[in-house]
Amino acid sequence: MSEQKTTNILVSGIGGQGVMTAAEVLSQTALAQGYDVKKTEVAGMAQRGGVVTSHVRIGERVLSPAIPPGEADILVGFEPAEALRWCKHLRPDGVAMVNRVKQEPPVVSLGLFDYPADPIGQIEHLSINVHAFDAGAIARDLGNFRLVNTVMLGAIARYLPFSPEILKNKILDRFRQKKPKLVEINEKAFEAGQAAEAAC
Repeated sequence: MSEQKTTNILVSGIGGQGVMTAAEVLSQTALAQGYDVKKTEVAGMAQRGGVVTSHVRIGERVLSPAIPPGEADILVGFEPAEALRWCKHLRPDGVAMVNRVKQEPPVVSLGLFDYPADPIGQIEHLSINVHAFDAGAIARDLGNFRLVNTVMLGAIARYLPFSPEILKNKILDRFRQKKPKLVEINEKAFEAGQAAEAAC
């Protein structure tokens, strides 16, 4: 691979949704497979529900951590308005994987920003390949809203330069080491994410 053939993943959302954890899992999985990885993140008021964005670049040799506009292969939108805000970073043939659950950042409640009426519709209007589903509902059905992170990772698994099984095992290994009781439910969440993406 060359610098031009890297896999570029842009993860966006609101503080507390697991954006940075998802980016770290992707980075660590790629590193374990022998790839060069660069990652950068911006956390604006993340602890207060502010916007959070992380760039993950995976390849044989990656020179810069920042994904230029128009070069993201995958946009992982944990929040629809944030996905809309960052969709300009997608390649024309890129894919946007978007959680339908709306979570307004403080700038909206403060009256500094108007939340779009239909952010997913606006993304679709731009002729972007959008896979949108309610990851929150999937997580709640499994009994834990924090599973949204694993659901979203499952949804993008087939678009990565390593197999879905490799990513799933990396996620489950993290729980085996720290919280073994959560291994089974995270496996279900990952597979539910895969199924949701296939149904879009």
